Amino acid sequence: MNETLKILRERRSIRKYQSRQIEEEALKEILDAGTWAATAKGIQSAVMVAVQDSQTIAHMSRLNAEVWGKPSVDPFYGAPTVVVVLADGRENNWLQDGSLVMGNLMNAAWSLGIGSCWINRAMEVFDRAEGKELLKVWGLPEYYRGVGNC
Repeated sequence: MNETLKILRERRSIRKYQSRQIEEEALKEILDAGTWAATAKGIQSAVMVAVQDSQTIAHMSRLNAEVWGKPSVDPFYGAPTVVVVLADGRENNWLQDGSLVMGNLMNAAWSLGIGSCWINRAMEVFDRAEGKELLKVWGLPEYYRGVGNC
C-alpha cells in the first residue's frame, strides 16, 4: 500500500504523552509539512506557533479549560509541545486554510511516530483578551484567529 494512504488510514488521536520534548529535527519536519498545506488562492495566511515553555502551555491549558467549562482538566493532556495554528481572520477562508495546516501537522507527526491530537477551543481562547495578549507576545496582530492546537 502507498505510504501516504497508509498514514491517512492509520493515524489516530493520541491523548497521553511522554514528558520529554519532541526532538528539534522532528518538530522542524512537522512544521514544514504544515507550511505545505493547500490554501485558498495560495494566500498561506496560517501561522504555527510551537510552544514548548511549560508555563505558557499551562496558561493556555487554563484558558482552554475555562472555555470548555472544565477548569480542573488539562485539555493538552500533559503534552510538552503544543503547536498553535492561527490564521488571518480578515481572509474569507482563514478557518479552512488553518484546518488544512492542522491536518498536515497531525499526519506528519504520525508518519514520524509521534502522537498528536486536534485540541479545540483555539478560536474562543484567542478571541479573549488573554489570547490577544499571547498574540502580542508572539508578535502577531490581533486579527489572527485561533484554528486549533496540535
